[in-house]
Amino acid sequence: MVRSAAKKIERVKGTRDFLPNEMRRRREIERIMRDVATRWGYEEVQTPTFEHAELFMLKSGEGILEEMYEFYDRGGRHIALRPELTAPVMRMFVNELKMARKPLRLFYFGNCFRYEEPQHARYREFWQFGAEIIGADTPEAQAEVIALAHEMLKELRISASIEIGHVGVLRDMLKCICSAYGVSLSDAEENRVMRLIDKGAREQIEDFMRHKGIHEDALNTLFQMTELRGANALDNAYELLESLKSNSDGLRELEALSDVLAAYEVPFTLNLGIARGLEYYTGTVFEIYASQLEAQRQICGGGSYRIAHIFGGYDVPSTGFAFGFDRIAEIFEYDAPPQLKVIVIPVYAKNASPERRKELLKKAIRIASRLRTDFITISDVLGRSLSAQLAYADATGATFAVIIGENEMKAGEGHVTLRNLITGEQKTAHINECISMIHAWSSNKNR
Repeated sequence: MVRSAAKKIERVKGTRDFLPNEMRRRREIERIMRDVATRWGYEEVQTPTFEHAELFMLKSGEGILEEMYEFYDRGGRHIALRPELTAPVMRMFVNELKMARKPLRLFYFGNCFRYEEPQHARYREFWQFGAEIIGADTPEAQAEVIALAHEMLKELRISASIEIGHVGVLRDMLKCICSAYGVSLSDAEENRVMRLIDKGAREQIEDFMRHKGIHEDALNTLFQMTELRGANALDNAYELLESLKSNSDGLRELEALSDVLAAYEVPFTLNLGIARGLEYYTGTVFEIYASQLEAQRQICGGGSYRIAHIFGGYDVPSTGFAFGFDRIAEIFEYDAPPQLKVIVIPVYAKNASPERRKELLKKAIRIASRLRTDFITISDVLGRSLSAQLAYADATGATFAVIIGENEMKAGEGHVTLRNLITGEQKTAHINECISMIHAWSSNKNR
């Protein structure tokens, strides 16, 4: 009977395998971002990979179901793999930390899942690194969060531009225009318009408002507001609101935020067209873009929001952001420092008895254990010849080989032959002397 070939199993669409070199890059990014957050007084938290689907429906509406990996477990519970991390962190706050002294400074890192068509820099499994100040949405808190994100990028040596807006300004102007026509939009309708503003869908906004009895000409000031960018954006925004005989606390908040960011020396551009398209944002919003990316240039988004109350907590102001970690990884320039790696090579005589081979193997294991306190150390597990083990050492990038054979056994307890695989030099000595020699070589090389 001929056995058929086993079927090759491919990875699931929209997911990736990370090989050792890529994992070193990603861990280095993670380390830098964690280090910055910790130095700024933020503490790390972690939430479950799956939650009750209701959590995300409460935050984003039932439409989020189409984007989630969701299912009913054996107990009949409606479960979803998390599509983002803000909602789980706020759920955790309501459950575990609502009595803690405010403001809370938290950061987190984890994988998320969305069922959408994969494309460049957009995957079905992706990672987010985020930070939140829970209990504050003042200009000072907003500035700190933006400055924290900027500091992370500076430490990563990634050039990016920060754009800042305020959803309150757009909502105030929309209400003012509707009021002039005696029209009142429901929260859902207002949120729909904000989503369309975020997409830049002017014709759809005009069509929707026309059905409400508001002619597109009346929306010109709203569209003019969304186009305001740069140094004169605030002055021009005040003029537009004045033309409607209206005002906005949001503009004053942006003024205060700008002053605090100047103290942090954070460069930014005001962009009053940023709407984020998410209903829970209440004030300042910001987005960060990396010019190195092409289509998907946004690498971070955030702002002030209030969602704790929809999860059963009290109404608490918060400010935060989330980085698209995968996009950061795509543009992070990283030259991994050379790793000093040692390989332990036991060499068995052809006529060695099983007892002698066992004795030599035990010595090799003891030597490898000693070396691992100082260096990356690997050892042979296949009983190969000296030449085969040296070829393997070369393939793995080892710098030194520690050889243990009959000659080393006769030289005395703890003696080995140390071979420099780069220079070819070698010496038989006690393992402690060999460790000192490796350290000395490494120090001289790194000068």
